[in-house]
Amino acid sequence: MSAGDLIPLLPLLAVTASSIWVMMAIGVKRNYPFILGSTVGGLLIAGLLAMNLLPGPAPDSMPLLTMDPYAQFFTVLICALAIGVSLVGHNYWAEFDDQREEFLLLLLLATLGAVVLAGANHFASLLLGLETLSMSLYGMLAYPVQSERAPNGHALESAVKYLILSAVSTAMILFGVALVYAETGSLSFAGLEGLPAGPGIGISVVALLLISAGVAFKLSLFPFHIWTPDVYQGAPAPATAYLATIGKIAVFIVLLRVVVETRTLGIAPVAVVFSLLALLSIVAGNLLALLQDNLKRILAYSSIAHMGYLLIAIIAAFYAEGPISVEAVSFYLFAYAIMTLGAFGVVSLLSSDAQERDSISDYQGMFWRRPWLAAAFTGMLLSLAGIPLTAGFIGKFYLVLAGVESGLWLLLAALVVGSGIGLYYYLRIVYRMLLPEPADAPELREGNAAFSVVLVLFMLLVLFGVYPASLMNLIQAIAL
Repeated sequence: MSAGDLIPLLPLLAVTASSIWVMMAIGVKRNYPFILGSTVGGLLIAGLLAMNLLPGPAPDSMPLLTMDPYAQFFTVLICALAIGVSLVGHNYWAEFDDQREEFLLLLLLATLGAVVLAGANHFASLLLGLETLSMSLYGMLAYPVQSERAPNGHALESAVKYLILSAVSTAMILFGVALVYAETGSLSFAGLEGLPAGPGIGISVVALLLISAGVAFKLSLFPFHIWTPDVYQGAPAPATAYLATIGKIAVFIVLLRVVVETRTLGIAPVAVVFSLLALLSIVAGNLLALLQDNLKRILAYSSIAHMGYLLIAIIAAFYAEGPISVEAVSFYLFAYAIMTLGAFGVVSLLSSDAQERDSISDYQGMFWRRPWLAAAFTGMLLSLAGIPLTAGFIGKFYLVLAGVESGLWLLLAALVVGSGIGLYYYLRIVYRMLLPEPADAPELREGNAAFSVVLVLFMLLVLFGVYPASLMNLIQAIAL
């Protein structure tokens, strides 16, 4: 390998170096502002290095990674989201009575796993990236468990639930990968092309369904969603923000690459299962969200529906001609990241390690106490609902376009109905913010870093809702 071959790996190496640096710095002296600065600085360098490689020609594939413009684009997004979570967490952990620095170390290690997933072209790199991401998330989800201020043991409970079910899903993926290797003699994604599609299809179907079930758990698709509301509610808000954004986006990046570069959906039973997962996720996610009064649980069930929306474009990627499906998934993932991080950023800004402000009643009258924050939060919710002039609307437009190109009419009908249901429970939150402030309203905490993140995300939401061409031109240049 020459020095030139390392250039596409520079963002990955930068995140790795940042993780090592932060680990050593914690060992020498605990200084949270310095560790936060090192974390943000390392992620910023990694993101800028990846941005510098866009759009650019695609480099030669390595045995385990393909750091092409597609991977570099999502590396930029992952690093930007990780910076946002770091800054949002700064406000959340301000009064934490235990060591705070390791949360940032875990965040860096999780980001390292996500970047590996962005460039994975082999099942070995897929599993390495997935486990690096997942094992770091276990610690992030349970982080306040040693705090005397923590009101209950929900953080530990959420981490244990995620750990056990995540281990089961990984075992399913491993079993499926073993069957793929037995059939093809290869562990690369390209080896999936060697799976028999005619007589003797049984093992191929079992292998792909096992892998699909494991991936469906990571994406909390119905009926593999059972962990999602409890984990979202019990975990600290910054960790939930990371799980809801980077934790899911990284897996979707790999899924899209596999579907586009192989013919896995050409096996009829697999395509049917994917369609059922999308349909059931949209319906169940939106209907269950109607029954919730906890904001985190609403966002949890909402995320199930949004993963179903994205799966429509994944299915369309096999059937549609041209790159419209890849563009639809890429744009919607970008919009989903902005919307979700912004929503959890507001929750983090109002919460602390001692008290999660995740009940809808906690937000009553917020328009009269913090109008700018309430306006930004409203923008996030309306974008999640797909209201025009927001990035969420443009994202859903491209999803519909991809579905129309592929003739996925039943799934598109579910998307339209699901979006209508979603509008109701999002507006319920907005309505509570507009009500008069109650006498026992919780005190709103100050946090310049977290508020700045939410404000920037809100501006991006409006910018790409009004003028999506700038982002779409870049996505078209890096499409698979």
